[in-house]
Amino acid sequence: MIRSLSIGAAALLAAFLLFTVASRNSAEAAVAIPNPVVDDALAPAKSERTIVVAGGCFWGIQAVFQHVKGVVRATAGYSGGSAKNAEYETVSTGTTGHAESVEVVYDPSQVTLGQLLKVFFSVAHDPTELNRQGPDSGTQYRSVIFFGDESQQKIAKAYIDQLDQAKVYRRPIVTQVVPLTKFYKAEGYHQDYATKHPDEPYIAINDLPKVEHLKQQCPDLYRNK
Repeated sequence: MIRSLSIGAAALLAAFLLFTVASRNSAEAAVAIPNPVVDDALAPAKSERTIVVAGGCFWGIQAVFQHVKGVVRATAGYSGGSAKNAEYETVSTGTTGHAESVEVVYDPSQVTLGQLLKVFFSVAHDPTELNRQGPDSGTQYRSVIFFGDESQQKIAKAYIDQLDQAKVYRRPIVTQVVPLTKFYKAEGYHQDYATKHPDEPYIAINDLPKVEHLKQQCPDLYRNK
């Protein structure tokens, strides 16, 4: 699905009404989950590490991680396919192998990978939805953790097992854990989209509540951008 980038008065009114309903049901829109049992320790010194995740539209995922303490930058892009088709119009067909993804660069002395994955699983998206999130459907919206090394793979898989065994969700987690081959940065107009267009109906309905859920459920990890 290619999301419309235009709005009108009627659409804004509809967005306001739907956002009000979504806010009333915020407790159902995000899931409170336990901390990961298997995780990194906080690093003794400042540095940068990277994890790439996917779970629906990259606008919302990027917006959430931009508000997480210790995240240096979050960049919207594509992973899972090749360079020749890493562009929005083609990825939106769902035939490229790419997923809309976000590259999260973080300081491991301030936040651990496990804490980032807690945000990913609890408020950034629904990890039990197969090849869809909210109004968006297709393999380009699948749930994925693209790991860069064995430690990331171990932590991600252990957390999924922990959450499934605890029956945190009504359905099994369908998140893929696969090696990262390459991350391709998305077009400039996609970067910081939720921040730049907070009044668009799609953003107001689907993405802004995620940031609010982060603030409510993970106050120790939340920061103003």
